[in-house]
Amino acid sequence: MLKITEKLAEPKAATANLKLPFELRQKSRLKVTLDDGRQAGLFLQRGEVLRGGDCLQAEDGSIIQIQADNETVSLVQCDNALLLARACYHLGNRHVPLQISSNSLSYLHDHVLDDMLKQLGLNVSTAQAPFEPESGAYGGHSHSHSHD
Repeated sequence: MLKITEKLAEPKAATANLKLPFELRQKSRLKVTLDDGRQAGLFLQRGEVLRGGDCLQAEDGSIIQIQADNETVSLVQCDNALLLARACYHLGNRHVPLQISSNSLSYLHDHVLDDMLKQLGLNVSTAQAPFEPESGAYGGHSHSHSHD
């Protein structure tokens, strides 16, 4: 089995690709199958979140490019900046990972959250799309804190 041990700082020409959903791109230890059929194990630094386009290097020198897999996401498109900010506030208050642009946001589909945003006056749809949420104030590394 191929052992993948390093995330590269700069992209390089890949010899294989690895398509993963967001949940699995947060794991540092994982058994995977590359697009060329090879079995591999991820042994990366803990707390590292992989993004589409990131390149990893295996012990044998192989370069593997990460691709964000399509997932079911809830999509909110809104030209009202205040309403969109309110949506981000309420979702962020619930620690929901968000992908944000100037006039839209998306999150992993959740019908309860969809209903909450609809009550705020937003239109929510679902789509199959890669999910690349904001890394947050802590740069995407894991952290913990207490609400005591």
